[in-house]
Amino acid sequence: MFEIKNEKIYLKIKAQPNSSKNKIAGLYADSLKINIKAPAVEGAANKELIKFLSKQFKVPKSDITIKGETSKQKIVILPLRDDIIEKLEEFNNGNK
Repeated sequence: MFEIKNEKIYLKIKAQPNSSKNKIAGLYADSLKINIKAPAVEGAANKELIKFLSKQFKVPKSDITIKGETSKQKIVILPLRDDIIEKLEEFNNGNK
């Protein structure tokens, strides 16, 4: 689901745009599935995803990068912090 390299966290995301609300839906294969309210039009869902992750992990939006902007399977790059790793490991172990 995630790996650490170059002092960053690389998180695999399965994005689900046009959802009823923004939420972490759980694991999907080797990715974290995240429902996003915004449609996948003109980058709206990616902007909403960054805003959502910023609130979830308490990091500035400018510290979050997305690779695979036009794909539902994305790599989100987050700063390397112990509290983020702990939260990701909770999801990985089935606890929300």
